Amino acid sequence: MIGRESPLEADDRWARAAWSYLAEPRSPTLQALLEADGPVVALATLRRGRILDRALEVHPSCRPADLDGWAERLAELDLDGIARACEHEDLTVLVPGDLEWPEGLDRLGLPPPCLFVRGDQDLASLVERSVALVGSRAASEYGLRTAADLADGLAQRGFTVTSGAAYGIDGAAHRAALAADGPGVAVLACGADRYYPAPHRGLIDAVARTGAVVSESPPAGAPYRWRFLARNRLIAAMSRATVVVEAGLRSGSLSTAREARDVHLPVGAVPGPVSSATSAGCHMLVREYGAVLVTDAAEVAELAARVGDDLAPAADHGPRRPGDGLDATSFKVWSAVPVRGAVPTERIGLAAGVRTEVLHGVLAALEADGLVVREAGRWRKVRRKG
Repeated sequence: MIGRESPLEADDRWARAAWSYLAEPRSPTLQALLEADGPVVALATLRRGRILDRALEVHPSCRPADLDGWAERLAELDLDGIARACEHEDLTVLVPGDLEWPEGLDRLGLPPPCLFVRGDQDLASLVERSVALVGSRAASEYGLRTAADLADGLAQRGFTVTSGAAYGIDGAAHRAALAADGPGVAVLACGADRYYPAPHRGLIDAVARTGAVVSESPPAGAPYRWRFLARNRLIAAMSRATVVVEAGLRSGSLSTAREARDVHLPVGAVPGPVSSATSAGCHMLVREYGAVLVTDAAEVAELAARVGDDLAPAADHGPRRPGDGLDATSFKVWSAVPVRGAVPTERIGLAAGVRTEVLHGVLAALEADGLVVREAGRWRKVRRKG
């Protein structure tokens, strides 16, 4: 049995929508066919029963198992029904080459054939200045609070917060961005018309109103386990940087960080207590993957910024103390000068290990800076009140 052929299959956009139903995400064979023949011709080849032969021509390492389910799903394909569902659910189908298509997706070796978008259809503009905040579903209070603080600070700086609308870190990030009147992008592992997890229905609808809900699965697509890992590459590639707020060593959010690293995008990680299992993944990213340690929204903004933009303020190390800012030689000389009981120049030189011809100049500079004082040919430090 072959599913009823639709006139829409002759249209590139809708042929790509058909492939989003026929093949699972991240199929190297489908990508080779789309690059070689385009979606319309590839779909026609599948209908003629010649897809394996053609797949072997364009992707010699293809195995028959790589095409599992294509023919069976073709028998159930209702492309007209997909189009009606998109219209009913107000979903926009974006394809590569559209002005609204996020250019970051073109970094992927296995990009989606299309995207289904609910909300702001200009996804390219929405994610042009965006940060992915991801992390554990079983987050601690520390993780939830940190995610909210980061999302709030980023939203106030004009960044779009991208995440997966899951429990834990994702939900906290989305809620905080919404509370700050910032746009968000929720990338789902199911159809963009569905709600997963179901209790996040209100949250997902709110993200769609202020930003966009995105999926590479067609309407009614189910949230199978493997689709969560596949969608993580979209979260990473659409964002200017990915920050893992809290994650265990087996957290799926670590795959988002790896996807970002693989397409040469910045990765940040928030530190946590060394005894916390829910921060062990973040520490591993810093230790083994070169992730940048970030602690606040300003540092995340700097990580995600284009060169020269959104620079984080210099760290506040507290009030300056005597000796701060001295070069190595001057610091040694200053350290060798006692606070009480002035000593002669020669004794300072011996203690500091500095030659006499250098020592006189250093002591004169320290005296000019108000750090030492000379009394009857001897030197002592200037006493500081408090």
